Amino acid sequence: MERRDEQPRTAAAVGRPLDRRAELSEFLRSRRARLKPEDVGLPDFGRHRRVPGLRREELAQLAGVSVAYYTRLEQGNGRNVSAEVLDSIARALRLTDAEHAHLTHLARPKSHKKKPAARQQQVRAALCRLLDTMDGVPAYIVGRRSEILAWTRMAAALFGDWAELPAAERNWARLVFLRPEYRELFVDWEQKAIDVVCGLRMNAGCYPDDPRLSALVGELSVKSEEFRLLWATHDVKEKSHGVKRLRHPLVGELSLNFESFRLPDDTDQSLVTYHAEPGSGSAESLRLLASWGADAARAAAG
Repeated sequence: MERRDEQPRTAAAVGRPLDRRAELSEFLRSRRARLKPEDVGLPDFGRHRRVPGLRREELAQLAGVSVAYYTRLEQGNGRNVSAEVLDSIARALRLTDAEHAHLTHLARPKSHKKKPAARQQQVRAALCRLLDTMDGVPAYIVGRRSEILAWTRMAAALFGDWAELPAAERNWARLVFLRPEYRELFVDWEQKAIDVVCGLRMNAGCYPDDPRLSALVGELSVKSEEFRLLWATHDVKEKSHGVKRLRHPLVGELSLNFESFRLPDDTDQSLVTYHAEPGSGSAESLRLLASWGADAARAAAG
């Protein structure tokens, strides 16, 4: 197991919190804009419509709230909004579970007094020992700002030797958007980029006052147009399992299943593991990488 503990002067880069009211307003507008009247059984008056998607009054009608009330909410004023009203709006907007949770975080933020948002996340010693025992398994623990906090030797062989990077660069968002080799590593780089941004959006809703997260968003918005465009979509989702295709410089293409588990005593951290179908070519490629160990990461970098 491996573990290692001048940005542009944008407002976010110097640690200014994200504007929760603006986030709430823009999220609701973006979700409303993607719905068409026919999607929800309303008549479409064609050229007479001046806005994309549903009008505020149409959404308010579907949610069973007054237009004035919904307008205040969409303007970022979620003060004293009830869970029942948010549930109704979520149903009217046809939000996914992840989007519903994000809306709730923005409209009814929780206090994080016991877990300061700016603190450096730490991995428990017992978890570090667990990763040490996972020979042959690419696995790592990722934090809420997409930081790679701890990893197995096989993860280094598969994804690159993160121990060689400065601590601040061991971050999936920075790796995916700022390092060209990761564009080559992921066969579907665009989907990986979307997943990273959607995860950051979810966590930004939970911790809008986190200066480290705000700084990361500000830095990437300045350095990557692709990140900036994806961030502006306000899309959120959580992926707990799936298939990832990689193009490794030593063993070629691999198709790996991944599973992500939130840690029960710290839900801001997740354990992510990868495995191949038994008997597949990808399983043989993993076996070869395991036999090379740390030499695989060095050879791939070379």
